[in-house]
Amino acid sequence: MAKSSNQKAKLLQLYQLLLEKTDEDHPITVPQIIEELGKYDIQAERKSIYDDLESLRHFGLDIQSRKGKSAGWFVGERPFQLPELKLLMDAVQSSRFITQKKSDALIRKLEGLASVHQARQLQRQVYVSGRIKVMNESIYYNVDKLHTAIAGQKAITFKYFDYDIFRQKVFRRDGQRYNASPYGLIWNSENYYLVAFDHSNQDMRHYRVDKMTEISVTPLDREGQDQYPNFQLAQYGQKHFGMYSGQEITVTLRGRRDMAGVVWDRFGQDVILVPDGEDHFTVTLSVVMSPQFFGWLFGLDGGLVLTAPSAAAEAYQQKLKDALQASVENLR
Repeated sequence: MAKSSNQKAKLLQLYQLLLEKTDEDHPITVPQIIEELGKYDIQAERKSIYDDLESLRHFGLDIQSRKGKSAGWFVGERPFQLPELKLLMDAVQSSRFITQKKSDALIRKLEGLASVHQARQLQRQVYVSGRIKVMNESIYYNVDKLHTAIAGQKAITFKYFDYDIFRQKVFRRDGQRYNASPYGLIWNSENYYLVAFDHSNQDMRHYRVDKMTEISVTPLDREGQDQYPNFQLAQYGQKHFGMYSGQEITVTLRGRRDMAGVVWDRFGQDVILVPDGEDHFTVTLSVVMSPQFFGWLFGLDGGLVLTAPSAAAEAYQQKLKDALQASVENLR
């Protein structure tokens, strides 16, 4: 049989064909393989197909065959199995910090990791209707730059902004560049935050990644080790409710026993709960006192009560009084 000019691509086309069009529920027969290769002007005989399938198996592709009613050849194990791809697809679709444009691009790439038949199942996965997405398209590349700086323990500079009512960027510090040393990234309340040592204020702060722009990784070494020799990123995230800043204090909470899981979910399994009678416990925690912390307490409907220090308890009571007063005035 005469060979065409495309014959050298035979093995590559067969590899692509098996990955794209076969899975356990959709095997392909040798005659069908020969027909598909013919569409690319690639001639093949049955014996050569068997040899090629064996070569691909030795290469590492999990090629399996099945006899019977649905006989044929198909790819078994893949780098990502269908349930894993479904989880990744759901995460991309529901992530607020990924823009809609980037979400669509990532979803198309994820679909390419499955067969065309499995990709249809991925398209039927969870879609969050009306999902709010960030407007900053560069966040995808911001995260990459920040990871580079963190891995290399290098300082960065950047500009930081908010949006006004017309969706226009309003730069903080009058557009001056921030100088900071990144320590890690936290995904909190559906947003990405950079935790970094601020060179100007000489303390640890956090920034919304989607509000950062013009990020530059400098050749300067990271600062902050002297001020924070034992800095723990996880502890920083636990203390800052909703990533709001405020004064860090040690508080004591008294809670019902059925609220133990709530405390452990928020602060980790290492937190020690001290029994207080048959139905309650107390716990001492280090938190950043902020409106978000008070809101978290209020949302537990009395399940946890702030008991100490007295200044914090009084501040919480005053916040509740102010909120009630504002509500009453607005109803007039």
